[in-house]
Amino acid sequence: MDLNFNKNEDHNKLLVSELNKRLAKVHLGGGKKNIEKLHSKGKMTARERIDYLLDSKRNSIEIGALAGEDMYNEHGGCPSGGVVVKIGYIKGKQCIVVANDATVKAGAWFPITAKKNLRAQEIAIENKLPIIYLVDSAGVYLPLQDEIFPDKEHFGRIFRNNAIMSSMAITQIAAVMGSCVAGGAYLPIMSDEALIVDKTGSIFLAGSYLVKAAIGETIDNETLGGATTHCEISGVTDYKAKDDKDALDTIKNIVDKIGDYDKAGFNRIDGLKPKENPQDIYGILPKSRADQYDVYEIIKRLVDSSEFDEYKAGYGKAIITCYARIDGWAVGIVANQRKLVKTKQGEMQFGGVIYNDSADKATRFIANCNQKKIPLVFLQDVTGFMVGSKSEHGGIIKDGAKMVNAVSNSVVPKFTIITGNSYGAGNYAMCGKAYDPRLIVAWPSAELAVMSGNSAAKVLLQIETTSLKKKGETITPEKEEALYNEIKSRYDAQVSPYYSAARLWTDAIINPLDTRKWISMGIEAANHAPIEKRFNLGVIQV
Repeated sequence: MDLNFNKNEDHNKLLVSELNKRLAKVHLGGGKKNIEKLHSKGKMTARERIDYLLDSKRNSIEIGALAGEDMYNEHGGCPSGGVVVKIGYIKGKQCIVVANDATVKAGAWFPITAKKNLRAQEIAIENKLPIIYLVDSAGVYLPLQDEIFPDKEHFGRIFRNNAIMSSMAITQIAAVMGSCVAGGAYLPIMSDEALIVDKTGSIFLAGSYLVKAAIGETIDNETLGGATTHCEISGVTDYKAKDDKDALDTIKNIVDKIGDYDKAGFNRIDGLKPKENPQDIYGILPKSRADQYDVYEIIKRLVDSSEFDEYKAGYGKAIITCYARIDGWAVGIVANQRKLVKTKQGEMQFGGVIYNDSADKATRFIANCNQKKIPLVFLQDVTGFMVGSKSEHGGIIKDGAKMVNAVSNSVVPKFTIITGNSYGAGNYAMCGKAYDPRLIVAWPSAELAVMSGNSAAKVLLQIETTSLKKKGETITPEKEEALYNEIKSRYDAQVSPYYSAARLWTDAIINPLDTRKWISMGIEAANHAPIEKRFNLGVIQV
């Protein structure tokens, strides 16, 4: 091990430590006092409910844990978007669970809450996964109602998706474990089966105060829409539970009897651990996003037995394409090579840049994986496509378009791991969020933006100084440096993986050592959904 390896290792372990601190904070939801208040009512927290529901000895992954971070500070914050979403196992069956966090504004829906719920439903729809809703919500957060109510991807889309999933025979089970009011009342009733907890659960379009104001009727909430009312009078709910654990046990028993699913048929054998130590990733991945490193060494620490079969090894070296296995699943890997490589013609290609030949190779490889029904894994550390007259004359736009076309039309499931840079059109070609990866996660070392902080700051500085000079202001070197630092600081905050995770541009920021788990569980989820379309590139410029 050299000194540089040790410096990298220290830096990356500190990034993981920072991630763990942030996760520990959001795991407290609305804080210890609100948790104690919930417990005093005999209720479990959202995370406690999910932990009790999921099989304890099986892996689980959390979607959007950092959603909403630093987005609603003027409203008191919205940790994890006020809703907890996990993919795990119930009685051995893989499911996705969505639980309102009543410690955060009584489970009220912020704009990011709606986005996160829709993401959970999208995962269920794409993978035909059973979805469990643990409902405990005061409804729309009224101060932000204009950002959550009327648009296509707002609150109402939830119920549209309930109907779509029902038509697709995707199991939906809802347990009302607290408030369930107004439009939100439709969610459990549009599920296949609905449970309600006695004395703590309630469902109504309007609560007692609004009923009094609207029609003058005086009635208490329990009589209006409690468990007895809906299980014995209205018939709205199917099961009455005595407490949270009873409701969750009932869900376990329902899921336990669900029949087997049709499989997509992705190839899997018994998984093997990498021969190379995955912990080495911390030392291999450089501290600076501009430094070079060999991505082969990363791949060896992610794949079974550290073995892979490389496709077109001597051609288009700026992108590595190879077949391998991850936890036994056959995968096709598309990875940006981050070190300077030399072509057969003696030319040097910069690491992290997509060239004509590498785009052509990746396109062919993606097509082959679709032919063979092999899921795709993108290891993204890309600064963009090569620019300049040679690339333009060589048709880089055409070759890049072919790669984007192949990624867009791919019918096998895609999984994107952003390990480092994710800049500009490189994000698109390497299967960014806009290209429907089944799961997209970032390592703490990731950066997502149109361009790097340095490049963007220099461009923005030129624009700013030109504008100030036109106004007659003198720009001293000191003032220029101060302007540059101010611009870069502002831009760097947006480049951070936490900025992206807060907005659900990625599903999670993960410890690199958890990458194999995310890919394996993602492919297992995708295996629930047989491929019904054929791969077709459409019209491309050859």
